[in-house]
Amino acid sequence: MGTRDDEYDYLFKEKNGLSFIETSALDSTNVEAAFQTILTEIYRIVSQKQMSDRRENDMSPSNNVVPIHVPPTTENKPKVQCCQNI
Repeated sequence: MGTRDDEYDYLFKEKNGLSFIETSALDSTNVEAAFQTILTEIYRIVSQKQMSDRRENDMSPSNNVVPIHVPPTTENKPKVQCCQNI
């Protein structure tokens, strides 16, 4: 069963959007897991930021579409087949 300090730590972490992993340098408990968690979170945040920046500055055809309206032609010229004058 957790102590009151554990409950306070959990509530403080949740309220402030922080990560909390209890570690021990004495016997290396959770040290590697803490580093992996921190690096994973940093990678996730940086990746999301890069994806967001790309969407905002994306000038690729899929994001830069301008509709073109071409009115129908109403001329009654006879149709000429291609390469007829050669």
